[in-house]
Amino acid sequence: QVRLVESGGGLAQPGGSLRLSCAASVTEGIINDMGWYRQAPGKQRELVAQITSDGNTNYADSVKGRFTISRDNAENTVSLQMSSLRFEDTALYHCNAEWSPGPLWGRRDFWGQGTQVTVSS
Repeated sequence: QVRLVESGGGLAQPGGSLRLSCAASVTEGIINDMGWYRQAPGKQRELVAQITSDGNTNYADSVKGRFTISRDNAENTVSLQMSSLRFEDTALYHCNAEWSPGPLWGRRDFWGQGTQVTVSS
């Protein structure tokens, strides 16, 4: 029902910036919350930032003040502006979308394939 395609990412120096984007193709139903998760080698996947359809945001403590999540509901896109990057931000970043058939139905998670972010000097 949902296909997520990520773009952006790549290599950045410490203190640098990168922007991730994710476009959701939806054949039916609605997209509720959208967000970004990341997984570093040997670690569990963790939430980076999340945004509701109303624009309410939630960030991991480690990225507060450095990353900004935004979305375009009309286009079903979500972006993550990453600034002041640190070595520990290196990870595979996955786009996430919570989908449901309708407003009062249960939600199902869909995931993008991931885009690599590497912070290195």
